[in-house]
Amino acid sequence: SQASFEEDSQKQPAVGHWKPLMPSKGSKEEPETGCQDAGGVDETQSTEQLNVSRLRSSSVEIREKGSEFLREELHKAQKELKLKDKECERLSKVREQLEQELEELTASLFEEAHKMVREANTKQAASEKQLKEARGKIDMLQAEVTALKTLVITSTPSSPNRELHPQLQSPSKAVFRKGHGRNKSTSSAMVSAASQNVTPQPVSHERREVDSILFAEFQAWKESPSLDKSCSFLDRIYREDIRPCLDFTKQELSELVRVAVEQNTLTIEPVASQTLPVVKVSAEECGGPKKCALSGLSRTCKHRIMLGDSGSYYYISPSCRARITAVCNFFTYIRYIQQGLVRQDVELMYWEVMRLRREMSVAKLGFYPSEM
Repeated sequence: SQASFEEDSQKQPAVGHWKPLMPSKGSKEEPETGCQDAGGVDETQSTEQLNVSRLRSSSVEIREKGSEFLREELHKAQKELKLKDKECERLSKVREQLEQELEELTASLFEEAHKMVREANTKQAASEKQLKEARGKIDMLQAEVTALKTLVITSTPSSPNRELHPQLQSPSKAVFRKGHGRNKSTSSAMVSAASQNVTPQPVSHERREVDSILFAEFQAWKESPSLDKSCSFLDRIYREDIRPCLDFTKQELSELVRVAVEQNTLTIEPVASQTLPVVKVSAEECGGPKKCALSGLSRTCKHRIMLGDSGSYYYISPSCRARITAVCNFFTYIRYIQQGLVRQDVELMYWEVMRLRREMSVAKLGFYPSEM
């Protein structure tokens, strides 16, 4: 049937060459046209099948290529993901390391800050202590200068000061006076203003004679006074007086006392005036109110000494105090000579030195005033 064929032809157009589906009116070749159309339908169907197979093969090929492309892309993505994972792991380790270093740095900074605060507090306490001691020394030195000015001004050849010229005093005045008011090593030439009002004692008629060797050594030292122990003048006094006078049972402590006396850093104070119970060594080494730290004997100790700024106190007996004081008086006097504070004749200074040497000799033998 022509109508159904035309419908089929319209629904399924032929692929390949084109032929007219509708014959012209009045055509006489209808049977032949029908045969041709039947052949065209077969050819169209085979073409369609071929095209379908081609499409199927193309689709399979495209699908395979697409799958291969996707696999490659997936493989690349996996590689990139692994690289990202490694990078993340590395960055994580770096972050942990930085956090640990930051914690350690913070801890060290806090520790350093606490250490600096402790050191600052310690230095502040030490500075306050030094300031307090310096003020005390300044007051003491001012009192010394005032007393020295009084002694120098009031002593003239026509009217000599009896305190400055001990050879004009009685033997009872030549001994060490009561009180030992200085904290540091003192000289018997230092007196208070009140002591100048004491009634003069009768002049002593003690006979004496200048030793030429000792006087020559003193004159040589007086030309260029110093505390150098190598000069003959001081070397003799060290051998004959100072070392024997400061030779106590406790040898180690005796050496420390001698060095402190030489450096003028020895402090002597009464036990009753203690204000700060600072004791940094054992009770046996320090002695005590009933035991002398230098001799090691059981004695009533009314005074104690401190060597420099150590803060360690040592209780001493009256005999040991007299020996130390005699040496301190000698060193103080020769320091005054060295500084030009003693305005006397050379012979008078020589006899004052001899008197101080006699005090050391008497003290090392165990004699001391009852006031001590």
